[in-house]
Amino acid sequence: MKIKIINPNTTSSMTESIERMAKRYADSDTEIIAVSPKTGPDSVETYVDEYLAIPGVLQEIVKGEQEGADAYIIACFGDPGLQAAREITDKPVLGIAESAIATAKVLAPYFSIVSVLDRSRKVTEDVVKNYGAEPFCRSIRSTGLSVLEFGRNPEMGLAALAQQGRKAVEEDGAECILLGCAGFVDFVDSLKEELGVPVLDGVMPAIKLAEAYVKMGVKTSKANTFAYPETKEIKGFDGILDLPNFK
Repeated sequence: MKIKIINPNTTSSMTESIERMAKRYADSDTEIIAVSPKTGPDSVETYVDEYLAIPGVLQEIVKGEQEGADAYIIACFGDPGLQAAREITDKPVLGIAESAIATAKVLAPYFSIVSVLDRSRKVTEDVVKNYGAEPFCRSIRSTGLSVLEFGRNPEMGLAALAQQGRKAVEEDGAECILLGCAGFVDFVDSLKEELGVPVLDGVMPAIKLAEAYVKMGVKTSKANTFAYPETKEIKGFDGILDLPNFK
């Protein structure tokens, strides 16, 4: 089994952390390919970041089809390009936010999300709403730190996540904490021990769900909504959708 994980930003150190987490939880016979696109922002925190990251994500899906990938994971909590990605492959495509929310709803009646900048809150609210998870989400808390600040000062980042996670549990009634950024994968174990509730980063459940879907032999439906895109002229993106099975 070959699972390709796409970190939509171009920060290689974050991709390496995501890869370590994925390999830690993947089955021993699962091959993990973790990549960042060649184009896009170095972090994804705003609507502009998400839209600029999507062409690179789609291009990596196209490459994955040629590499023989069995499933794909988009490793950003906004799940940028997820629905579009499902149009250009019949393999399972998972977003880490969708995977984390689905798993949290099994583990606890209520969850909270702890994320990055204050301005990113609306982006996360949209994710929760799109997945119909509003009744289960007690709060969305921000640390006030950017993705890149977490990379530069992980100790400060961990302390900020712990502080907001504790408030989510004690003040908001959360019984599970979701970490709203793929760059938080290295903090899961420490936070789980400190907060005393399940803590999910998104990458771990996405890996296990991807493996399950591949083992079940299920694929993305091409009946209508996720059918391959119609052939048309796309200026400025030569080769980005260069797949022979497009209709």
